[in-house]
Amino acid sequence: MKINSFEEIIAWQKAKELIMISYKLFRNNRDFPFRDQLLRAVVSIMNNIAEGFERRGDKELKHFLFIAKGSAGEFRSMLYLALDLQYISKTDFDNLYNRSVEISRLLSGFIKTL
Repeated sequence: MKINSFEEIIAWQKAKELIMISYKLFRNNRDFPFRDQLLRAVVSIMNNIAEGFERRGDKELKHFLFIAKGSAGEFRSMLYLALDLQYISKTDFDNLYNRSVEISRLLSGFIKTL
């Protein structure tokens, strides 16, 4: 199946959902450096998928998908801090963590097809 726009990429769609959940969950967090770093990481997932796709080359796309995967890892790392600092519940941690792992798996699969 030919993908015509980055909006059609499932990993991009799921990253957008993860961003919306994360923004709602952390919007009232007053630890601004922490919050900003976590939100930058999650937004980076979606934006790197889009940027890589728009460059119109498999080599470039693959490079940016790896960056997106790295951002997903950074996001998960920040989630551990959020849990340990009691910024989020274990339930919220599990939800965000599992969504992030799913995105990483989708990215890995996409990378393998290129």
